[in-house]
Amino acid sequence: MAPASPPARSAATAPAAATRPRNRKQLIVEAAGRVFSERGYHKASMEEVAAGVGITATALYRHFPNKYALFAACAHVMVDGLVAALDEVPSGASLTDVLTAVTRVTVAHRASGGVYRWEARYLDREDRRRLAVKFGRLVERVDEAVQHERPLPDERLRAMAALGAIGSITMHRTSIAGRRAEELLLASALRVAATDPAAGRPGTRPVELPARPVPRTRRAEILAASVPLFARDGFANVTNGQIAQAVGLTPSALYRHYPGKIDILAAACLQAAGLLAQGVERSLHEVAGPHDAVVMLAATYVAYSFEYTELNSVAEAELAGLPADLRRPLLLAQREHIAVWEQQLRLVRPELDPRQARVLVHAGFGVVVEAGRRLRWRDSPGRRAAVTALVVGALGL
Repeated sequence: MAPASPPARSAATAPAAATRPRNRKQLIVEAAGRVFSERGYHKASMEEVAAGVGITATALYRHFPNKYALFAACAHVMVDGLVAALDEVPSGASLTDVLTAVTRVTVAHRASGGVYRWEARYLDREDRRRLAVKFGRLVERVDEAVQHERPLPDERLRAMAALGAIGSITMHRTSIAGRRAEELLLASALRVAATDPAAGRPGTRPVELPARPVPRTRRAEILAASVPLFARDGFANVTNGQIAQAVGLTPSALYRHYPGKIDILAAACLQAAGLLAQGVERSLHEVAGPHDAVVMLAATYVAYSFEYTELNSVAEAELAGLPADLRRPLLLAQREHIAVWEQQLRLVRPELDPRQARVLVHAGFGVVVEAGRRLRWRDSPGRRAAVTALVVGALGL
């Protein structure tokens, strides 16, 4: 007798067939953006990205042939989203409407949006060119709205600075509700746009930065030669041979001074933190009150960023790539620095809670980054005063 056939399953009891999400490619890009932002391009792996989406690495390669293709997509996605959002804002709309659109997209993609700011240096020339064209459209649209409401001959400096204030939310992890973040950043960007950079900060005491370190040992020479290479090409792309050639050594001779290239990077980051801390200590000596203290903190950070542009760029861009044991003291120094800002800002603006104050402090840092880039870091007292005024505006003093 033939065995009985198993009972047929009804549609209600049959297991649902596995379905692939229609937006899987978007989910992959968002997950990759988070990984690249947290770990840096070279330390991130396709396996990590796949795990973040809940798929295998093999499935990931069906969408992106290699890590670079995925990275390039991540670098473009934020700017594409911003341009698309502004395309939906009617021509002639108010500055508030324009910046609101930018802020909403940026906050929504906070976890992955930082890739375009620092990691874009690892893009090839054509991708960098395309990214620059898109970002140029974004700046042009924002500048049109800025100039319509308060025309000033500032060569798009306020537009870039306002975008820097908004974009700063992608560069830190301060926990804050999305709606509150949008409100703070929008208000900060609007204040930046309303600031006249040419007015400067009259009466601000000159900033006393520590003297630029003079390399007097072979170890110091290696460090001094490495920083410009890291800043130009990215840490991961610089070889021991390039560093050795810059100081007239053989690659093997580097190991007598540093155990590895990563230790040179850690030394650069420690030097950056030390120089900034010394500058802050000097600037806050005998300040009259919290308002003056915040202004001096802004002026000091601006001066430091112009004076040590390459060193600061390396420290900001490459920190995530350091091993945990080397990164820990740097994170502590960073938190202590921000805590000084937070305390003084809350004395001036007691309505702010600690998280709100930290978000605004980072907005000030974002202003410096984008305004400095707009000025191509060409240094002068007038440019330092202009950027300081924009930072003070971002903070709402």
